[in-house]
Amino acid sequence: MSSINYVVNTMKIYSPHAYKLLFTSSFFVTISIALFFTFMVTQAQAGIRQYSADLNSSKWQLANDSRLQCTLSHQIPHYGQARFSAKASRKLNMEFELDMMLLPDSYSLAQVRSESPSWRPGYGDKVLANMKLYKQFNPSLPKKVAWAMLSELEQGMSPTFYYNDWYSEQDEISVGLSTARFKGAYRNFVACIGNLLNYSFDDISYTVLNYQSNSDKFTKASQRRIDMIREYLSLDPNLELVLVDAYSDSYGGRWSNLKLSEKRSAKIRDYFVKNGIDASRIEANGYGEKRHIASNDTILGRGKNRRVVIQMQKL
Repeated sequence: MSSINYVVNTMKIYSPHAYKLLFTSSFFVTISIALFFTFMVTQAQAGIRQYSADLNSSKWQLANDSRLQCTLSHQIPHYGQARFSAKASRKLNMEFELDMMLLPDSYSLAQVRSESPSWRPGYGDKVLANMKLYKQFNPSLPKKVAWAMLSELEQGMSPTFYYNDWYSEQDEISVGLSTARFKGAYRNFVACIGNLLNYSFDDISYTVLNYQSNSDKFTKASQRRIDMIREYLSLDPNLELVLVDAYSDSYGGRWSNLKLSEKRSAKIRDYFVKNGIDASRIEANGYGEKRHIASNDTILGRGKNRRVVIQMQKL
């Protein structure tokens, strides 16, 4: 008889409670081992596909660098491209977009985490946000989260996205943004943002300019406005057509008012052309006393009727 069998038999005779305890403990140890191996098998069956640029392939670049838009892009091998972008606007703005080579096939959520890169261990990871994945659309994140991601990258952390594969729910996908070669491109990106126009296309796409009485000179506010339009036109090649329509009040003869409105519209067209805008993109017309928008019986009403309407259309 082995020593183990001897101990067990002795416990059965002299201490049945101890034997019961030993049997119960052994049972739970057996169950724990079985659960552990089941977990390991499950983990082996489930896979995680990781996408990120290594130290050698990581590249950040300023894809757009103008007074209308700034874009900081990062190529993710075999996956797509990450882009941070800001546009000319009255308010500081920012957006992050994950341009996928393979678009989502169903709605789901991705968790955005800030993680330590493999070469920089010892720093705590944290959750930044959840990102919605829409069917057949590139996912994006708003200003606050985008700035938080840039801040983490600047500190040497790697924003990483985790979501379940929509073709295989057992598989998880991990997409990481590399910190390698980030800081130089980021400094250029911040400088570009600081140089953006403080107004957008929507702010000036429909503009009403007013004149001084019996003159083709603008009011001060209108002069500032046309300077903004001229600057925007010089920067945006996608503006297809600029319509310049001039009107007058009803003081004076109709013929002279018609000619005055034509003179006003032509002067604006010449102003744009002189500043490098292609004349074929500008259509100028004068309508004289037609289409009054206010009464001509008051000074205020006549001031509103002496106007030029500028409308811009994009490609």
